[in-house]
Amino acid sequence: VGLLLFLQGVHIGFLPFGRAVGEALGSLSHKWLLVPFGLLLGFLTAWSEPSVRILSDQVEKASSGSIRQSTVLWAICLGVALFVALGMLRIGYDIPLLFILIPGYAFVIIMIWLSDKEFVSIASDAGGVATGPMANTFLLALALGVSSSMGDQDLIVHGLGLVALIALAPLISVMALGIILSIKKYRKE
Repeated sequence: VGLLLFLQGVHIGFLPFGRAVGEALGSLSHKWLLVPFGLLLGFLTAWSEPSVRILSDQVEKASSGSIRQSTVLWAICLGVALFVALGMLRIGYDIPLLFILIPGYAFVIIMIWLSDKEFVSIASDAGGVATGPMANTFLLALALGVSSSMGDQDLIVHGLGLVALIALAPLISVMALGIILSIKKYRKE
């Protein structure tokens, strides 16, 4: 019942608000301003996503505290922030989605070989939780609003394209965290 009420509140409150914010941002005369707003809104949305916090907590418990909850939370939030900014830039300058997704997933495949298997699993889970109810309501509506105010752009491609970028973001950021921690561990040894 609590989850049902939460999702209904998100749907009623964030969908119209995200669309209105997106339309206001899309009507700005300087398209580059979409990037800092994307950074801020991407970070705050991932930070407020309940499933991201639960995953971060579970990672800390499963690792017996060797991977701190705050470290995983920051990695996911920074990754989502960067990719929402990139998504806003993509919408603003009408960059094809595949120009970002194909190199992004190619980079993920390379990172899989370099990263520890534990971090590959965490990154896969993080990609799913980052696209939770907050991202799928507020950021999807934000992308739809920006795209609709830009004119003749395909709203569905831009809206769902942003969600695809949000799903890609934690894959890269969490595996990068794993690589950084592996390097630190190697230097200690």
